[in-house]
Amino acid sequence: MKLIFTHENRLLVELAKSKLEVAGIPVFLKNEFAQGGAGDLAPHQTWPELWLERERDYDRARQLLADTDEGGVWQCPACGEENDAVFDFCWNCQQPQPVQQSP
Repeated sequence: MKLIFTHENRLLVELAKSKLEVAGIPVFLKNEFAQGGAGDLAPHQTWPELWLERERDYDRARQLLADTDEGGVWQCPACGEENDAVFDFCWNCQQPQPVQQSP
């Protein structure tokens, strides 16, 4: 097994898990319920971790997860606020993310 992704936000870990499973890459979630240990453990030790069951899937999994991050941030056309790529709506004014036009 090999660690592929960890983050303090469980939702982002679950999204990565789903993306890899849809691609046929078997993964295992660790520290799923470790947040109760916060205070006794260092905060990063309680973050959920996504582990690959097969190390041979590492390069493909990294590429799939990197493709997710390519969007980076987007700027709301209504209020000018920057939003992370994971948001479909502006956190500040709830305007939808603008549709990207293909070249």
